[in-house]
This record gives sequence, C-alpha cells and structure tokens, in this order.
Amino acid sequence: MSSVVAIALLVAGVGLVVGGAELFFEGVLSTAARLRVSAFALTAVVSGFELENLAAGIAANAKGLPGAAAGTFLGGTTFLALGVAGLGAVIGPIRAELPRPVILWLLVSPLPLLLLAVDGELSRVDGAILVAWFVLALAGMVRSGRSILAGAAPVEPKRRPFVRVLVGLGVLTGGGVVLGDGLRRVVGDLGVSQTLLGNTAIAAAVEAEEIGRVAVPARRGRGDIALANVAGTIVHFIAFNAGVIALVRPLHLDSDSLHLHLPMSVAATAVLCATLWLRHGLGRATWALFVALYLGYVVAAIAMA
Repeated sequence: MSSVVAIALLVAGVGLVVGGAELFFEGVLSTAARLRVSAFALTAVVSGFELENLAAGIAANAKGLPGAAAGTFLGGTTFLALGVAGLGAVIGPIRAELPRPVILWLLVSPLPLLLLAVDGELSRVDGAILVAWFVLALAGMVRSGRSILAGAAPVEPKRRPFVRVLVGLGVLTGGGVVLGDGLRRVVGDLGVSQTLLGNTAIAAAVEAEEIGRVAVPARRGRGDIALANVAGTIVHFIAFNAGVIALVRPLHLDSDSLHLHLPMSVAATAVLCATLWLRHGLGRATWALFVALYLGYVVAAIAMA
C-alpha cells in the first residue's frame, strides 16, 4: 500500500509541477512586459527564493543533522547544474546565447563558499559574508542580463500578471512538496546516511519542480528564462541559503561534504558554464553527458557513505 501511495504522490506532484510551471512562465513574461524589464533578470531574482529548501536546511541543522543541512545547498546546486539542466534539455533543447558576464557571475558564485569552508566550518561571520556576496553576485547577474530584453519577442501583457506569478509559484511549491514526499517515501527505507540523503534524495526531492520551470519555457522557445531559473537558483543556494543557515546556527561540514559534495557543486557549476559559453545552450546531444555526470556523482556519494 505504501508503494501505491508513493507512486500516486509522484504522479500528482508531476501534474501540479507542470501546471504551476505553465502559469509561472506566463506570469513572468507578462510581468516583465508590463514593467519593461528583462524576463531573464526577473526570473533569476524571483525563482531562486525557495523557502522550502531554506527551511529544510535550517531545520536539519537545528536538529543536529549538519550533513543533511549542507546537502540542501551543495547537493541542490549539483542537482540544478547537472540533473535539472540535463533532464530539462531532454524535454526540449535549451537555446539561448547568454551575455558572457552572466556566465562569469554564475561561474564565480560558488568560490566564496569554497574558500570559507576550507576549515570545515561555516561560522556566523562566514554566513554574513555569504549573504553579502549573494547580493553582489545576483545584482551583477541581473545587471548583465538586462540586455537580453532587446532580443526577446514582444509579449502581450495578460491581466493580473503578478497574481499569475504568485499563484504559479504557489502551485509549483505545492507540487514540489507532494512530489518530494513521494520521492522520500520511495527512498526512506533504504537506511542511508543523513549526508548522503541530504545531498541526493532530499536535494532532488525539494528541487524536483525546477525541471518543470526549465522544461516549459525551453519548449516555448525561451531558453533564456529556462536558464535564468537554473542560474538564479544556483546563486541563491550557494550563497544566500548557505549564508542564512550558518547565520541561524554555525554549520559543520563533515568529511563527505568537504571532500565530495562541496567540490562537486563547484565543478558542476563550472561544467554548466563551460557548456553555455561554448555551445550557447543545452541540446539533446548534451543532456546525456549531464545526466551521466550526475549519476556518477550519486554513485560516488553512495560509495563514500
């Protein structure tokens, strides 16, 4: 019976995620058109504020599960850069020539965390530095992405676009919760370590709706918005979420987090940036590499657990 419930939750979650992604996409386009701003910039700012991921990290650290807490932003970043981008490209090729400064901001976004975490501890001072870095990095990315507005096709604003954005985010969040619950039920009886669970199953479960956010605009020919979802969320995770979690309570990084999950999050971001720099998007020929890299990471994490 538990397996049936888990499958039902997975199916219901997918349905909610797709519906929410469609509504969110329409809302972002209409809002950007009304405000006369870049849809890329607006998406990068809005999509990354995922309270469910931040809340999961804070709660796990407060309960003495620092490995799981770190996994919400380390494993989450790796899943976004490789898993979400790769699976999104399976559904629809992601074509967009992002300005080079946008890619560079994304590339350097994990570096402060990498430097601050070398001692295996994120203090409250480190947390404050990461939050300040987040403001700088996101502002740089948004400023660099404003030029994408010039190449976008005109959009006819719909009524109440802000409501569409908020409702779309709400449905996406609800779908992510349902989908995540189904995923956690599937893997909950495997008896794995909290660090492994946090960086793989929990990270993927909490961020499963991101695939919808990427696939829907990609299918509609707006690869810039698809990539804005990935890039903006990575910057939020690797700087803002990590910083806030450490501000609430200093975060200890165990050996697996320090020697596998942290460098992998940096490497995954670099792979994504290199691909965007050289290929101007993600095609169906690229998705297999990204998915294979992510599966290799999961295998390595299991082997180290």
